[in-house]
Amino acid sequence: GVMSARPLLFLAALLFALGAFALAGVQPALAQHAAAVGVDAVRVEPLSQTIPVIGRLVAKQSGIVAARIGGPVADMRVSVGDRVKEGDVLAILDSTRLKRQRALLVAETAETEAQIKLAEAQLALRRQELSRLEGLRDSAAFSKGRHEDSRQQVVVAEASIGAAMARHERALANLALAEIDLRNAQVRAPYAGVITLEQTETGSFVAVGGPVVSMLSDRKLEIEADVPAAQIPALKAGVVVALTLDDGTGHDAVVRAIVPQENPLTRTRQVRFTPDDEMYRRVLAVNQSVVVNLPLGPYREVVTVHKDAVITRGGQSFVYIAADGK
Repeated sequence: GVMSARPLLFLAALLFALGAFALAGVQPALAQHAAAVGVDAVRVEPLSQTIPVIGRLVAKQSGIVAARIGGPVADMRVSVGDRVKEGDVLAILDSTRLKRQRALLVAETAETEAQIKLAEAQLALRRQELSRLEGLRDSAAFSKGRHEDSRQQVVVAEASIGAAMARHERALANLALAEIDLRNAQVRAPYAGVITLEQTETGSFVAVGGPVVSMLSDRKLEIEADVPAAQIPALKAGVVVALTLDDGTGHDAVVRAIVPQENPLTRTRQVRFTPDDEMYRRVLAVNQSVVVNLPLGPYREVVTVHKDAVITRGGQSFVYIAADGK
């Protein structure tokens, strides 16, 4: 039971444990009526009244793993129920054409690299000719027109190097794209989890973005509950609540977020809770039900006494106060 704060707070400084006692000077006949009395301290403690709300486990990571390139499925590496780690190969698409395309682009890259060397050699030759003509500037054999032509040929050779380098960069970019496609021929798990559905099979053709498998992470589960609007003021991010699983085990969870959207039919709001690490070590399943014990009101401390100390008489409740040994 809970009593008013004024008399009990005054009492808290005066209480002490009592056993069976007899007062000095008490008449023997009166002493026979003395009884052993047990006392209990008045306590200031949090108000812990709660209301149960049914929640469910939801996966933070789940969905379809899609193919990043199109092609026939050469090998399905997983089946429903298989547990995979992040990066594990789920399926392999036929990559014969991609490998040939990559080899072609490797050859093109080598060709453009050779064109750069050729352009550089031609530039060196044009500069050598220009240097020879400039050495004849003071002689009768010097031709101004030929000198101008040679200078222009140097400019053309320099431009040829720039064009060859641009072609080489384009070939390298195409090769990088081909290598990305080749890597994407192996469909990998984006996170650790369990395969829940095979969306295709060996021999089938999948398009770009086509589904390969469905999977979910059962190691990063949250609790989702539709909380009555009247209980929302008692909740905020970081509040710890108690919960109970189907097997009867109790755990703690922390309020992570309150979705600011109310269902007009049920007058509830969705609240997400993060369970403790101990709960993660149990066998859990998505959509498994959970009982969440929500506080009835905001956190506050109240003055309390033991329930056995409350006496009801004449429709009123009262307690005896032990002060100064009486």
